[in-house]
Amino acid sequence: MNDRKNESGARPERKLFSARPPNLSRRDREQADVDVSDIQGNVLRGYSHQKAAYIFLRIDDVEKAKALLADMLPRVMSGSPWAQGEAPATAIQVGFTYAGLERVGVPAEILATFPDDFRGGMAARADALGDRGPSAPEEWEEGLGTGDAHVLVTVWAVDNAHLDAVREELRDVGATAGATTVINETRAEALDQGRDHFGFFDGIAQPAVEGTGVAGRPGDGQPDGAGGWRDVATGEFLLGYVDEDGGLPDAPAAPFDRNGTFMVYRKLHTHTAAFRRVLEEQGARYPGGPDKLAAKIVGRWPDGTPISVSPDAPDADVSSDPARINDFSYEDDPSGLRCPAGSHIRRVHPRDSEGFFGGRLTNRHRIIRRGRTYGPVLPEGAEDDGAERGLVFVCFNTSIWRQFETVQSLWVDDGDPFGQGNDKDPLIGCPADDSGKMTIPGDLPFFLSPLPRFVTMRGGEYLFQPSINALRWLSHL
Repeated sequence: MNDRKNESGARPERKLFSARPPNLSRRDREQADVDVSDIQGNVLRGYSHQKAAYIFLRIDDVEKAKALLADMLPRVMSGSPWAQGEAPATAIQVGFTYAGLERVGVPAEILATFPDDFRGGMAARADALGDRGPSAPEEWEEGLGTGDAHVLVTVWAVDNAHLDAVREELRDVGATAGATTVINETRAEALDQGRDHFGFFDGIAQPAVEGTGVAGRPGDGQPDGAGGWRDVATGEFLLGYVDEDGGLPDAPAAPFDRNGTFMVYRKLHTHTAAFRRVLEEQGARYPGGPDKLAAKIVGRWPDGTPISVSPDAPDADVSSDPARINDFSYEDDPSGLRCPAGSHIRRVHPRDSEGFFGGRLTNRHRIIRRGRTYGPVLPEGAEDDGAERGLVFVCFNTSIWRQFETVQSLWVDDGDPFGQGNDKDPLIGCPADDSGKMTIPGDLPFFLSPLPRFVTMRGGEYLFQPSINALRWLSHL
């Protein structure tokens, strides 16, 4: 939402939550006609390519950089479905920081219509996001959070040979032409069985988006008021479409007002050895042992089984069934005896938790996640080897402050909405020191403390991912 000034010149007070009417069933709302051919593909589909690279470019020569973009356009993947067996060897997507849009010459009157959160950038909002101490912007990797990053080119590939060919092209062609310079790059690779570096199956809970032609699984969408689920309104993730409030989300001026989206990039280093050490030491005194303690921290068993569905052990029948792995509610568990209110998945997606009005508050704060692990796996039983490993977190939303920042600032970094006081998300929250805490309800509550940080920010950026037509406009600006 743009922070437009009122008549006195002051900005109106920002509301954290948008009021909305009760959920509507799918049949009561006109279905969106989504132009997938004009949408960059990774918004609506998660690529199965094993290899990836996130390459930030600085624009050195504007005209040459626009020529490079024009040459690259035919290879930028749209959301159109691939024919059976015809997945491309590589897929490319392009996003711009606010500094990047300025650099390529977008007129000031158009730039002024972008929202303040995007224009200010992630580094300026770091304290509210919980990026303090070793996660603070002054500790970030070179090129991030300084205004030097103009363009993010994300590349997916079926193997390293194809990935390296595109990476070298971006480096060599841009540098040789004097158009661009690579200032930050992270190579990423999906781990076996879709696990993260903490050992958990990741990427399970994604919103089912209306109008995409892809049927959502039970639990992916919103409660439909009749005991089932419906898709999330398209306008929560793509500009130019109706959102959950029944109107069009605030958008920048044309040509950025339709089929584009705001993108959040965060590189999160994971302290795998510290996580395992806490489980071993404190799991010895937890009645369920280390494995159950880990499930209580995350909210799922490592295979993806929700502890709301199977609180005592993982259930392969649930984790292997797409119709069951995400089909659960918190309405019948208000005290968190099965899934603690402070657990990771309940914090980042509260569903219908007590105090969230049957899920209506949650509905306006959904995000599409497109993360990918990076770095080598730490062998079981090994001490911290100092290697860089973690998760490149990427998400898409039409309002950074209402969606991503609400999740990160109010739910990850602040425990109050869940009755947890100052406690932060135990998995991805960043306590100021090692004095973090998590409360696990039970006949006798278990206090997981001290709780060190398991994640440290290496850097991030807010970006705008334009439509295909808007990319074409930029290349001829």
